[in-house]
Amino acid sequence: MNENITRRDFCRRGAAAFFALTAAGFRAAAETARKRPNVLIITTDQQRVDAMSAAGNKWTKTPHMDSIAANGVYFRKSYCSYPLCSPSRSSLHTGRTPHEIGVDHNSIPIDPAITISGQAFKAAGYDTGYSGKWHMPDAYPAGGIAGFEVLNKTERVRRLAKDVDEATMNQAVEFLKRKRDKPFFLVCSFINPHDICLLAGEDSPILKDVMDRYMPAEGAELPPLPDNFQMPGGVPDSLSKRNKHEQWDDTHWRRYRYAYCRMMEDVDRQVGQVLDALRAIGEEDNTLIVFTSDHGEGLACHHWTGKMMYFEDEVAVPLIVSWKGVTPGGRMDKDHLVSTLDVLPTICDYAGFKPPEKMRGESLRAVIERPDATGHEFVVSEMAAKGSRSFMVRTKQYKYMVFPGSTPAEMFFDLDADPGEMNNLAGKDELQGQVERHRKMLAQWKELTEESRYPAKLAVEKGKKGRKNNKKSETGKPGNK
Repeated sequence: MNENITRRDFCRRGAAAFFALTAAGFRAAAETARKRPNVLIITTDQQRVDAMSAAGNKWTKTPHMDSIAANGVYFRKSYCSYPLCSPSRSSLHTGRTPHEIGVDHNSIPIDPAITISGQAFKAAGYDTGYSGKWHMPDAYPAGGIAGFEVLNKTERVRRLAKDVDEATMNQAVEFLKRKRDKPFFLVCSFINPHDICLLAGEDSPILKDVMDRYMPAEGAELPPLPDNFQMPGGVPDSLSKRNKHEQWDDTHWRRYRYAYCRMMEDVDRQVGQVLDALRAIGEEDNTLIVFTSDHGEGLACHHWTGKMMYFEDEVAVPLIVSWKGVTPGGRMDKDHLVSTLDVLPTICDYAGFKPPEKMRGESLRAVIERPDATGHEFVVSEMAAKGSRSFMVRTKQYKYMVFPGSTPAEMFFDLDADPGEMNNLAGKDELQGQVERHRKMLAQWKELTEESRYPAKLAVEKGKKGRKNNKKSETGKPGNK
């Protein structure tokens, strides 16, 4: 073999080697990117933390949601940032409090200066898609969610939540089936069991359709009334004015609870179809799934229907973090306090990149991997009404609520001794040290999140969804939530 190499041969061979190494580098980089987990967020709307058979609820069957819990950690002390659709969802996708991002009520857009989840994941090289309810400001936009390809092809007007959720499901399945050379970040945002609002008296042209589908047949076994069916004493006057459905008898309340359970089963089936598609494309083992809900539902507890309250029934929501073979499977975490605000930092952590700045939540990866990790000392929820804000502070044993301008202004519960929240202890002398401790935690939180910089907004006038063209609401009537 002639070992005399000319300059031209050397350059030719060097160039070939360079391009081979470069191509190998690109392939390696692509392979590394592909090994990052896909992220699938599945949300429902108005699902209580206990509204799942995996949580021991025998009145509803949710095998598909249960399958997510079977491969992950189900947090039972999980709280939304605000027990209302748009503000809670805004926190889910920003890791920031509703007051910081300008979403004090429904149908208000997120401050465009704030980075949302789709933007963060798109910048990290993910294929991003959003299917289903958004509500900031439009409930079912066909576009315009920053960082996301919006997959919606339908609207809610005059349709059962079940039917709109079917479209949400189909759009998500189509997205999953696409060929791609990078990981995906998909949000599948269902609306049920939100249709329970219609049975609580919300005006809608589809009320008869809801009743026909969900109300029990004669002789059907009905769920019992909850142990905390009555309103506790010492309730702020601003709450006591709420409609308690005094015209409903016990059977009516139980039928209401029955209908809610059937709505849960409808949306569970649709969750299952999305999970089946994930398995069919061979990506179940490489996908982090987060399952949660916007807020809970009173469901007769304290004679309450709907949300907009800090009792466990309205403010506690399921939060499951599940990655088959990676997260501990089937763990019911009843110890760690978690918040909607923790979702974005958690999914960024598992995806291997830093979350946007000023996250108010924390990654849950440490408490998922190490059950003895400390976690949050407290979590906070908020609401806005008539130009001011109320707050909840939840610690491991206690819950503090404050409603400025009401009489009395404070509620305080020992959740260990009184899980149904029937005994307001705010005025008990022996607990004033604990009450003061919670006041200080709230002051600390408000200072951290600069709450004083953001005056509470008034609710959007009915029919005016923060845009020039006033569209119909989700159910066909202006202003329905």
